[in-house]
Amino acid sequence: MPDLVFVGSVNADTIAVVPTLPGQDERLVAERIVSGFGGNAATAAVAAARLGAETAFVGPVSDDELGRRVEASLADEGVDTSGLVRTPEGAGGQSVVLVDRSSGTRAICVQVAPDFTVGPAGAKLIAGAAWVHVDYLGWPAVRPLLGGELSRLSVDAGNDVPDLDLAGVGLYGPTAPALRRAYGALPARELLAQTVSEGVRCVVATDGARGCAGLTADGLYVEVPGFAVDVVSTLGAGDVFHGALLACLHRGMELPEAMRYANGAAALSCRAIDGRSGIPDFAELDTWVRAH
Repeated sequence: MPDLVFVGSVNADTIAVVPTLPGQDERLVAERIVSGFGGNAATAAVAAARLGAETAFVGPVSDDELGRRVEASLADEGVDTSGLVRTPEGAGGQSVVLVDRSSGTRAICVQVAPDFTVGPAGAKLIAGAAWVHVDYLGWPAVRPLLGGELSRLSVDAGNDVPDLDLAGVGLYGPTAPALRRAYGALPARELLAQTVSEGVRCVVATDGARGCAGLTADGLYVEVPGFAVDVVSTLGAGDVFHGALLACLHRGMELPEAMRYANGAAALSCRAIDGRSGIPDFAELDTWVRAH
């Protein structure tokens, strides 16, 4: 039975590298166009699997050729796909991504997969997992299944999560900019304290290249700076961070060390255009982090 189960979105991506993001009615010649796969929960699952964790993905995949390619992309990484939920032809997640070569940033247009209900196979995976990680699409599907067992629930809040109730959640992963929008321009520790006051057991907020900060309900506060890397694209870096953080915590790392390794995994993922091919395995990550 997989130790880490990731529930939510998976996308087929079309990624174009452009000199800079276009303006209104502007036509650009792409320097490169590639196909890949993404999705918040799915990319986190791949990152955790690359780092040696036994993982599974539960989420909606369209019943067509594209959906079969999406499934194969996960299975090829060793991710258990027995909990996939089939949606009608053409109803799977897809995205078009423009990567700005001048800055390494990106703009994303997404066709979101429909809401889904976890099937019996997925429910069995979730029941047996040490951690269950959800994104905006996974939260409404998983929340009714867990009852009061939220201490093993990890929530990726990189995108707004509908009807999110943080009371009892084991690990919460917002971005620092989102916290500042919600609570104002407070110091990092005070921002995190706002979420802990809502009942979260541990919150780790990412802040792009600046790194991350974490706070536990018992008062442990940690700031971990980011790593300086040559960025090709930041696509999927936040999702890689979440998957790596869970994989490292499950390995037995203490929170500060797990955050540092997750920073490293996210940084290394930025060396590729797509969100997955730059993700390191644990041996590479361990060597790289120790050298930096």
